[in-house]
Amino acid sequence: MYRKSGNFKILNLREMAFIHLDIRCLYAILICTAFGSTLSSNAEIKVNPPQDFEILDPGYLGYLYLQWQPSLSLENFKECTVEYELKYRNIDSENWKTIITKNLCYKDGFDLNKGVEAKIHTLLQGQCTNGSTVQSSWSEATYSISPQGNLETKIRDMDCTYYNWQYLFCSWKLGIGVHFDTDYNLFYWYEDLDHALQCVDYIKGNGKNIGCRFPYLESPDYKDFYICVNGSSKSQLIRPSYFIFQLQNIVKPSPPDYLSISVKSEEINLKWSMPIGPIPVKCFIYEIAFTEDDSTWVLPRACITWITKRPQVKREHNKKHKQTYNFLRNNHQVKVRMWQGYPKMACIRKRG
Repeated sequence: MYRKSGNFKILNLREMAFIHLDIRCLYAILICTAFGSTLSSNAEIKVNPPQDFEILDPGYLGYLYLQWQPSLSLENFKECTVEYELKYRNIDSENWKTIITKNLCYKDGFDLNKGVEAKIHTLLQGQCTNGSTVQSSWSEATYSISPQGNLETKIRDMDCTYYNWQYLFCSWKLGIGVHFDTDYNLFYWYEDLDHALQCVDYIKGNGKNIGCRFPYLESPDYKDFYICVNGSSKSQLIRPSYFIFQLQNIVKPSPPDYLSISVKSEEINLKWSMPIGPIPVKCFIYEIAFTEDDSTWVLPRACITWITKRPQVKREHNKKHKQTYNFLRNNHQVKVRMWQGYPKMACIRKRG
């Protein structure tokens, strides 16, 4: 029931309740419509993975290029930020390396003794995705060098040393059961070189190449150094071997250039000079041992005392180069052997 008062209509409580309910339903419909429109808009946003994804080998003995092209569908998302998530690894590795980039190429080093696998997808975010991130499916690529020859034909016991931070030498043993006409060749590359180079000064053993003396290397430190040793034979295929290391980790310093020994009563005094080379003097440590009549080599007591009192710091040292000096003491032949080591932790105080 209602009453008219002039031009106004007065509603009763039941009719007002229906109107209030209608307004609530209208709000609900509007909210659902807007939310559904947003969901529908996001659901319609789809982006394709990069196209032409491939792993290229430029001939740098393990330094590979991973490159791709943007999908054609990105023309519809010019207002969005486009990035790529790249994952890659050697096939036997448990962990993926992950890179997010806006570029269309990425470069890194791999162990070519094993296969390589990689995958990439597109990441889309910005105004066109209402602030959320849209991901494409993955695009995948693999790379491997076709194995040739039996595994036993590879070289064995490869050992490389960077003497006094100046001269690089590598040596190896021949593969097992290789034929008499088999010989090996070494190639190397690092980032300052335009292309891989072959060793020009081989170390010979029974007429075979069993090592390489490298020429002077321009700025090879603190970067990956790549080596491949392959072989040739008229009667069998030879499996190549690949290596990656950094030269500053295989430094072997020279021994002291001069050692002066003076004997007074029961006391032996030693003095030495620094070797000439690029390693800073403050970065050397020293170790001294002596023996009488070719008996067991021992450390002098002073050195033992110094060692036991020094701080207990875990240090990893590079290879040491030793040198032996002879002199007579109390009619006994005495030998002093001295090592000079280069610690990987720079500038540790000297012994001696």
